[in-house]
Amino acid sequence: MKPLSYIIKVLILIINFSISTSMAADTDELVRLANLPTTSPQQLTQLAKHTQALVRVAVAMNRKTPRPILDDLAKDPEQDVRIAVCTNLSTSEKTYFTLAQDASEQVRSVVARFEYVTAAVLATMVNDKSADVRIEVARNWNTDIPTLKILSQDKFEEVSNMALHSLNTREQSK
Repeated sequence: MKPLSYIIKVLILIINFSISTSMAADTDELVRLANLPTTSPQQLTQLAKHTQALVRVAVAMNRKTPRPILDDLAKDPEQDVRIAVCTNLSTSEKTYFTLAQDASEQVRSVVARFEYVTAAVLATMVNDKSADVRIEVARNWNTDIPTLKILSQDKFEEVSNMALHSLNTREQSK
């Protein structure tokens, strides 16, 4: 016969397992709700405060998420949430300016690559500390000519070459 302490430990493990399984199912349901275009702005506002990053990522990706919520999510501690905000077509230019200065090189790189980011935002990234980010700015079709000319003088050859290539491509397409 097993001692009582052993049985209690097994019961605790079973209870913990069932709670974590239930929480995972709840999270999946909340992610599904956050992804739906029919989810109300009020629900999205509440979901944006959820402790699970996966739920916040889903809110950040939803094009129906109100802009003030996207502004808040652009400052989320989780990089994946901020990246999701970068790729949401409802994100405001003001928020892109914030994301262009993000501490994470990956977030800034997504901003620099995003095909709908404005030339004004890209121009602020001309002096980014990462050469990889500056290459993405030089590669982005939305980067304006004055910004490309600045990047064509970059101290890193890869950046200046990409800027020159983009300038030449623009000239040929006229």
